[in-house]
Amino acid sequence: MAKFIYVYHGGGRPETPEEGERVMAAWMNWMQNLGDAIVDGGNPVGMSKTVTAGGVEDGGGSNPVSGYTLVKATDIDAACAMAKGCPIFASGGSVEVAEAMDM
Repeated sequence: MAKFIYVYHGGGRPETPEEGERVMAAWMNWMQNLGDAIVDGGNPVGMSKTVTAGGVEDGGGSNPVSGYTLVKATDIDAACAMAKGCPIFASGGSVEVAEAMDM
């Protein structure tokens, strides 16, 4: 099976502890449903910077990363189908799916 990285963009941080608990429960439920397909559950990420030949910019560019997960699936279509249940959609975010190529 191939490995795929889910790169999360957007979404938002919970504003209250109660909302945080609901968001975390949604993520845990989704990940439990993915079961053995999860290779690395990943993490949210903090502030990012973009490094180019011209220098370093704050803010992570036009579509900053907010987290990642590594999964295994038969192909990219299967990986995309698994991503459709991601809780980030409830807060306006998106999931970028790309194969993690073995070298």
